[in-house]
Amino acid sequence: MKVLVGLSGGVDSSMSAMMLQKMGYDVEGVYMKLHSVSEDYHKQNLEAVAKVANFLGIKYHILDIEDKFKEKVYDYFVQSYREGITPNPCVVCNRLIKFGAMVEFAKSLGMDKVATGHYAKTDGEFIYCADDATKDQSYFLAQVSKDVLPMLIFPMSSYKKEEIVSMASKMPSFKTIADKKESQEICFVPTVYTDILSKHFDTDKDGDVLKDGKVVGKHKGYMHYTIGKRRGFSVHGAHDPHFVLSTNPKDNTITVGTKEHLAVNRVVLSSLNMFVDELEFDATVKLRYRSSGVACHVKIKDDKAYVSLKEPVFGVAVGQYGVFYIGDKVVGSGEIVFN
Repeated sequence: MKVLVGLSGGVDSSMSAMMLQKMGYDVEGVYMKLHSVSEDYHKQNLEAVAKVANFLGIKYHILDIEDKFKEKVYDYFVQSYREGITPNPCVVCNRLIKFGAMVEFAKSLGMDKVATGHYAKTDGEFIYCADDATKDQSYFLAQVSKDVLPMLIFPMSSYKKEEIVSMASKMPSFKTIADKKESQEICFVPTVYTDILSKHFDTDKDGDVLKDGKVVGKHKGYMHYTIGKRRGFSVHGAHDPHFVLSTNPKDNTITVGTKEHLAVNRVVLSSLNMFVDELEFDATVKLRYRSSGVACHVKIKDDKAYVSLKEPVFGVAVGQYGVFYIGDKVVGSGEIVFN
């Protein structure tokens, strides 16, 4: 059986290729050129990919889809912040690029399966949490089309990250890859997201801080703030910590309040990607990658999910994704449009 492995030059994808070869698969690799964050970015990655491919004796391809990535992921990221929305480019990239364009490329090569170094599980029908809860990436995969799940393999599913690094470090051809610093969460943001935005906008426009409709302080530009942020702005006479409740791009204002004002008991999701057919069910929902799951009741109507939370969640941001779990199984997801 032929499998195409997405090789990034990192330890997880490199070890995935080796493990699949040992399992008897006919392995080929693909490196996707998505963006150029620096002059050496692709050069360093491709050197690592070539080293792994040579060690394993496998063929590898270079898939240049920078134009598609820019249109579908990068431009979406920039435009979202312009509109005062907090985007999740990794979720979008996984759906449209890694498990969209890469899967189509695999089919064009006559491949049977596609594999990556993601920490998650799949049985061809559902996505599940990885055994390593600290590295689990099922949240980022929840928008992947159900149609492609039968093609996917995640060799990292039952391993802990430290096990993978330890195994790789004992092999001379993999040691330098194992020692590499782990890539940042958003691959095209080398430092902070406002560095990207400042290439397109004047992000440092001072504006007013509002509370209950009244001006109570100043901020350094609305793009610097996401929901729940508590620093980087002034609130005159405040004794309690204040948090960003919303941003207004049109007026370049931010509205703040105390922690209780951040509490959300109900969320509406659109752009649904469901793996079950039920229109009403109980589940656990994660409203950010690093957040804990919260028990909820879900009603789906008119292509939106109306989510009643069993306990309040703080700092919910429009543009992030809500992912529904039943146990460790992902049963659906959607983009937060209202809270």
